[in-house]
Amino acid sequence: MSNTITRLHVGPRMSEAAVYGGLCFLAGQVAADPTQDTAGQTKQVLADIDRLLGEAGTDRTRIVSTTIYLRDIADFAAMNSVWDAWVPAGQTPPRATVQAVLARPEYRVEIQVVAAV
Repeated sequence: MSNTITRLHVGPRMSEAAVYGGLCFLAGQVAADPTQDTAGQTKQVLADIDRLLGEAGTDRTRIVSTTIYLRDIADFAAMNSVWDAWVPAGQTPPRATVQAVLARPEYRVEIQVVAAV
């Protein structure tokens, strides 16, 4: 096993992803356009997750853990309507969903995943 850590989209505060030990760790992803409703933001976030996982050499079928943060737990059904259409049948990862104060008040959803590479 290599001790190399590969970081993607490195910024001054954080990287968007890191690959180490056969796993890809994504930073929490939020919508680029936070004016959208919960479903719209969830679609954006999941598209970003697909993109980042692809750059790391993996995909959504290899997600081993997901944490979803909702500004308001009342948005659970709206988020799930998008999630359920996105997650591959038979490949649903372990998941936690919690209500949380997010970094900006217009964010409705933030999703963080860990995937096998």
